[in-house]
Amino acid sequence: MAALLWLGLCGALLLLLLWSRARPAYRQGRAAAVVVVLGDLGRSPRMQYHALSLARRGFRVAFVGYAGTKPHNDILCNEKIQIVHIPEHKTWQVGPKVFQYIAKVIIQTILLFYMMLKIENPGYVLLQNPPGLPSIAVTWAVCFLRGSKLIIDWHNYGYTILSLTHGDRHPLVWIAKWYEELFGRFSDYNICVTDAMKEDLEVNCHIRAITLYDRPASFFKETPLRDQHSLFMKLSKDYVPFKARSIAEPNLPGDEKSAFTQRDVRSGQVTRPKDRPALLVSSTSWTEDEDFSVLLNALEEYERYVSDEAKLPPLVCVITGKGPLKEYYSKLIATMHFQHIQICTPWLEAEDYPLLLGSADLGVCLHKSSSGLDLPMKVVDMFGCCLPVCAVHFRCLHELVKHEVNGLIFKDSSELAGQLKMLFWEFPTAEGKLNLFRRNLRTAEQLRWDESWEQTVLPLFSNS
Repeated sequence: MAALLWLGLCGALLLLLLWSRARPAYRQGRAAAVVVVLGDLGRSPRMQYHALSLARRGFRVAFVGYAGTKPHNDILCNEKIQIVHIPEHKTWQVGPKVFQYIAKVIIQTILLFYMMLKIENPGYVLLQNPPGLPSIAVTWAVCFLRGSKLIIDWHNYGYTILSLTHGDRHPLVWIAKWYEELFGRFSDYNICVTDAMKEDLEVNCHIRAITLYDRPASFFKETPLRDQHSLFMKLSKDYVPFKARSIAEPNLPGDEKSAFTQRDVRSGQVTRPKDRPALLVSSTSWTEDEDFSVLLNALEEYERYVSDEAKLPPLVCVITGKGPLKEYYSKLIATMHFQHIQICTPWLEAEDYPLLLGSADLGVCLHKSSSGLDLPMKVVDMFGCCLPVCAVHFRCLHELVKHEVNGLIFKDSSELAGQLKMLFWEFPTAEGKLNLFRRNLRTAEQLRWDESWEQTVLPLFSNS
């Protein structure tokens, strides 16, 4: 199996040598950077932020990855950023899964080499890991032949994600671990997302990195009431929980009303109904490292609390995102019959997602790091919108979520249900911990992405 993998890498290297003399289609030059994601560009927010930060500092940026979800408009409208899509491919769906995986890696190797060689000699290549197989070896080979600097941004470890499906002792997991540790050492610089990962990289992989915490972009902020109303009216056209008649009172004459806001057409004033439901938001990539049965079980308990207590509000739970397990959980949600809770799973445009977070009452995060060393960016975005969070516990979560300060940490569905009951008690009064957490987030000195990036990452590009 390893021999087949190396055969594919050697074949790709041969392609590199053949194409290195070819005239590139995308001209960049030495005062330029390539930002590479072996995945959907629109679902790679941190790498989008890297591309924007580089462009704002005068770099010409080639943003390389797969088409799919539309990136943020700031990316699409920036003249210094050129999106370069890796061609889509289909692997054989016959034979053992290991064979299918090897075939996929070989095809990705060839296609990524091909696309990287169409870009003329960039000064820097900034690569997201994971997925690192085969992208680390491919980008290293390109940088070696062209004299470019390779910077790896370690979001997690690919081999720990593989282990969620195959188990720790599977040969593919061993190969992936060996591969990441070996080729990761060939990079010129390394960035990582937590201090815990920085320490692990140095101790176990002999790789030195700098920590760049995920920070919210400037467009993650509290949403003004008028903008909330516009968003809710837009969503009410397609999603029942946002309609006024789904939970709130029927529309009044002369009013434009959603379940959460209403606007008097004559005066233009936007207000919130006093008996509005609470809005809970969670975002996910619907993968194995997020167990959404924990949230669903907690909602079942909350339903029983609401039935017994008049001081608890009805609840709208919005779960956003795309991913392989969405269909499974959508079918499960369809079998649940609530009287006081409504769940919807929309996909929001990049411009609408910050508006939703800035309008919500509470965020829930079920991300459990496969390595225990990364942090959920969704919580960073929620904090940027001053949205308190309930997050499931894992090893280094304390680097982001401060229990009883900006949110709560739970270990199981019963604990989460108890937290929902406590936070939403006598909602929406100004007293209680929910509003205390929000006030703490408002007064906290939160660095934004651009400030943090300029202090931490820009020197890597300036001093080389």
